[in-house]
Amino acid sequence: MACALPLRALPRLAPHLSPALHRRAFYPSTVSWSSVRSDSSSRGMATTSALGRLQADRSALFVCDVQERFRPVISNMPAVIDTAARMVRGCSDLKVPIIVTEQYPKALGNTVDEVKQHLPEGTPIVAKTMFTMMVPEVETHLRGLADVKQVILLGIEAHVCVLATALDLLEKGYEVHLITDGVSSQRLEDRSAALHRLMQAGALVSTSEMAFFQMMGHAKHPNFKAISSLAKEQRPEQLPRL
Repeated sequence: MACALPLRALPRLAPHLSPALHRRAFYPSTVSWSSVRSDSSSRGMATTSALGRLQADRSALFVCDVQERFRPVISNMPAVIDTAARMVRGCSDLKVPIIVTEQYPKALGNTVDEVKQHLPEGTPIVAKTMFTMMVPEVETHLRGLADVKQVILLGIEAHVCVLATALDLLEKGYEVHLITDGVSSQRLEDRSAALHRLMQAGALVSTSEMAFFQMMGHAKHPNFKAISSLAKEQRPEQLPRL
């Protein structure tokens, strides 16, 4: 069992130490510094992950079920649509891959035109009936993005499909960033409960603007002007704070 002792206590303990413990206590140079460096490096990676610093080359954007039939029933749906469209435009500029799902489109319609018109050519739009976005076709696309370890998630409904998707991603080891100005439900109480539940599970909260500027990192980024212009655009009434 390891225990921490003050250095001043070592001389008094010296006569009672075994040769091996004596060497460890008084000749720390015998410690394998490669193992120390390895341990330090591991802690560093864990700290970076815990900090949740978004990087464009490690991220993917998930757009969850922003569909026509939800337009009249979701709280602050214009804000969700506006944020989704802005995130698609910005992530396209930053070369962040995008995956879109539609919940039972036969009955609920397709992705709204305001978002769909900005999707890069070849963006997968996956129909589903499961609540989670992590259906086999999406998982296949995600596995093909070997460098992606962070998923930026927005859409509806917060307490159903967004919740299920985020929990599945977290369980699979992905870092999940919830874009709070682009996530809603029919009832704001459900939205609030879902966001707090996901924070408890380990998801990180962000906003569209926060995510963009984190991914750029500095004002000399080649897309800084384009992203700054997106951030300055007039927006509809915003969703309530957490």
